[in-house]
Amino acid sequence: MPDPVPAIELRGISKAFGPVQANKDISLRVMPGTIHGIIGENGAGKSTLMSILYGFYRADRGEILINGRPTAIPDSQAAIRAGIGMVFQHFKLVENFTVLENVILGVEDGPLLRPSLAKARAELKALAEEYELEVDPDAIIEDIGVGLQQRVEILKALYRKADILILDEPTGVLTPAEADHLFRILRNLQAQGKTIILITHKLREIMEITDRVSVMRRGEMVAHFRTAETSPPELAEAMVGRKVLLEVDKTPARPGAPVLEVENLRVVDAKGVERLRGISFRLHAGEILGIAGVAGNGQSELLEVLGGTMKATGSVRLKGQALDISGNALGRARRDSGIAHVPEDRQTRGLILDFAAWENVALGYHHRPAYGSGTRLDLAAMQADARDKMQRFDVRPPDPFLAAKSFSGGNQQKIVVAREIESAPDLLLIGQPTRGVDIGAIEFIHKQIVSLRDRGCAILLVSVELDEILSLSDRIAVMFDGRIMGEREAARTDARELGLLMAGVADTAAGRAA
Repeated sequence: MPDPVPAIELRGISKAFGPVQANKDISLRVMPGTIHGIIGENGAGKSTLMSILYGFYRADRGEILINGRPTAIPDSQAAIRAGIGMVFQHFKLVENFTVLENVILGVEDGPLLRPSLAKARAELKALAEEYELEVDPDAIIEDIGVGLQQRVEILKALYRKADILILDEPTGVLTPAEADHLFRILRNLQAQGKTIILITHKLREIMEITDRVSVMRRGEMVAHFRTAETSPPELAEAMVGRKVLLEVDKTPARPGAPVLEVENLRVVDAKGVERLRGISFRLHAGEILGIAGVAGNGQSELLEVLGGTMKATGSVRLKGQALDISGNALGRARRDSGIAHVPEDRQTRGLILDFAAWENVALGYHHRPAYGSGTRLDLAAMQADARDKMQRFDVRPPDPFLAAKSFSGGNQQKIVVAREIESAPDLLLIGQPTRGVDIGAIEFIHKQIVSLRDRGCAILLVSVELDEILSLSDRIAVMFDGRIMGEREAARTDARELGLLMAGVADTAAGRAA
């Protein structure tokens, strides 16, 4: 029998943005009914390639074939007509619309919405049941979690009759449980004959869910594998071009004096819901305290209180001095006291996206002597410092004059991490440090965090990646429903024990201070 015709075939695709060659002579075959992974470091060109396939960009050269037929895709509407749907890393939803309204947006049957909504409601119900994509059609987008928002994006594509589904870093904003549910959805889609392209940097996901995997590096396609015939170390080496250390290499911590002392911390939100319920812990110089837990159990509120942007009651002391927890603390006051903060959401809290990279590198630290004195800023010094940090933290492209919004998510993260780690803090608050970051950058960021610890910094780490918590932390506190359920030494616990605490199983040592 002849080989099946590829669902997608790309031939010699090239795309440049000015002097930056994002894609160079790329060829790719994706077979029908398969889950095909595309991996590579941040800035490798993965998202650009898929944006060409979806019509967001036009290739400078090359040809696209869909089911064996040459197909011009000048825009996303052409992609949709060709049976292609795409779920972006940052969702394209109208937050104050309902699920139903978002699904039909742009594909209404006519000027009267009522018939379109009625038709969509029935079809949505059928799709949700068939593919395990249950979501309330009348829910407002801003009121539902990111896992459900992602389901809405998938439903949008299916409602538009997509047979080929592209997902760009789909688990970057999901908890482990939500990611597992997404994988079940993808297997259901595959079982119904859908073809899926999964863009990710997470090797565990590649090994778990894909049939084949293609590797990109610096804008070129460098390798193709059957997933069952490769391994994480081989994929990591293909991605980075060198052997990569997949485990965190660190010596035991040597804790010093207490740096952060938190007692009976409580937060009540604007709706009267208690988000933190009497949190107490102590963090020492030269150690990493990891905060584990499913997203939404108070970790974000804890970081915001310590960062000075959320009101709380209780007591927080830094090196013996009381911190303002009124919610009105100035960021400069926190930084001057020795606190650096890598926020969980780099785009809304860590960067000003329209500012150049060099402006973001200096953001919040522009009053320091290295950048000038008084009202006179030394812009040349800021730009040179940014260029140095971007080179040392391998930000791609290393162009300090490029707007922050023009960098990939992982490179945006490296800009924020470089700025905060290089400020030589006494206390580093770091939320989701490697969210959306590739394997080579993860290795680098982890090394920087451990190096900072070894120089005597106290580090409070919040991450939904349990593997990251286990490998980086010296001690681990688990949060559930606004409380600390228990605390463990990282070297003497495992994912199963922590998972029980994350599920709310009480621990006799709950909430004890170190």
